[in-house]
Amino acid sequence: MMWQQNTGTAALYAEGALVLAPMEGVADYWLRQILTQVGGYDWCVTEFVRVSGRLLPPSVFYRWCPELKQDAKTLSGTPVHVQLLGSDPACMAENAARAVELGAPAIDLNFGCPAKTVNRHSGGAVILDTPELLYRITHAVRQAVPAHLPVSVKMRLGNTDKASALANAIAAQEAGAAWLTVHARTKCEGYRPPAYWDLLAPLNQALTIPLIANGEVWRPADAVQCAQESGTPHLMIGRGAVTNPFLAQEIRGTQQATWEKVFPLLQQYSQALLGTGLPKQEAGRIKQWLNYLRRQWPVAETFYHELKRERTSEAIVGALVPGGRVRGTA
Repeated sequence: MMWQQNTGTAALYAEGALVLAPMEGVADYWLRQILTQVGGYDWCVTEFVRVSGRLLPPSVFYRWCPELKQDAKTLSGTPVHVQLLGSDPACMAENAARAVELGAPAIDLNFGCPAKTVNRHSGGAVILDTPELLYRITHAVRQAVPAHLPVSVKMRLGNTDKASALANAIAAQEAGAAWLTVHARTKCEGYRPPAYWDLLAPLNQALTIPLIANGEVWRPADAVQCAQESGTPHLMIGRGAVTNPFLAQEIRGTQQATWEKVFPLLQQYSQALLGTGLPKQEAGRIKQWLNYLRRQWPVAETFYHELKRERTSEAIVGALVPGGRVRGTA
């Protein structure tokens, strides 16, 4: 199966949309710029904006989605959808309307976050225990957002079990979701392999809206198997994309990743982070990405051990530049 790249949300109704996942604490503004610069994505989704009891000021939306000041696109032109997380329908609706006022081209609702701090406050995956609440939140947001702008839902197969997967999927559709993205595990299964792609097939058969499959796609072969088992050609990729920045292009059959292509992206990302936070925090972000990269690239393992004790971003950037102590080739 081959994916064809399209433009914007209309791609979902063509053969095979590819979407960059909203990875909290990982896929920040700077990494979104790098990964979409490589290309292959129809759109990407922000880290979640936490909605809790009040209308958030514009500054919060700009912090999580600086692309709102860039026509809601990454620097390479990929549309950016704003994801909201919360449990109060009225408050979620109010904040969705604000995000749209600021330029969001689409709103995505997070009903899949497994974080304990979120779940303790009735947000994320725990909402999957009550499909009625998922319906009310989605419906309220759909009513608050202009009809021509999509509202989508992202969820897991369940919280502690998968018993309500179909009920939640139907609730999202009946509430007006334009499409549904499902991470093929429960909250309690976390990110442990496998992802249960085959359990997406009954949802896909029951829905009239498109289903996007998500979870455990690391290679093009995984994408093909996921599509075959789930019955949908639409795919959201997350950690696999961070591990291999060229994964979307490999799935589309347009580029093959090499370390010689990946290393300049690591340099670019590292330099882009300078001045965006405390040097120690910036260093942590760089090492976090390097930690992902070493899953696929043996040379990244060497780099990681060389740089893991560095405490400032300046030191890491200095080690990665031409002439630095860390070389760009294996």
